[in-house]
Amino acid sequence: MTAWFITRHPGAREWAREQGLHIDRYASHLDPVLIEAGDTIIGSLPVHLAATVCERGARYLNLSLDLPEHARGRELSTGELRAFNARLEAFSVTRPARTP
Repeated sequence: MTAWFITRHPGAREWAREQGLHIDRYASHLDPVLIEAGDTIIGSLPVHLAATVCERGARYLNLSLDLPEHARGRELSTGELRAFNARLEAFSVTRPARTP
């Protein structure tokens, strides 16, 4: 059971360390083939990748922020992450049986 933190942002990695999170592997990109049942995946993933994580029997924790428009598209410091209420939220994402 591996705890993954998926991010390309140095501020998010530092935030995780400040929170005392146990992280086994940091990666800037998720290769779903490497995910095993029982793993924990932390990050802000596109919904189709979050669904794949859940389908493989792993737990998905989204790094959620209350990000104002003016802060989008740039690197955030750990102080900014705290100011924007950075938190981990568990999600279970499923695909419908049929897609349009």
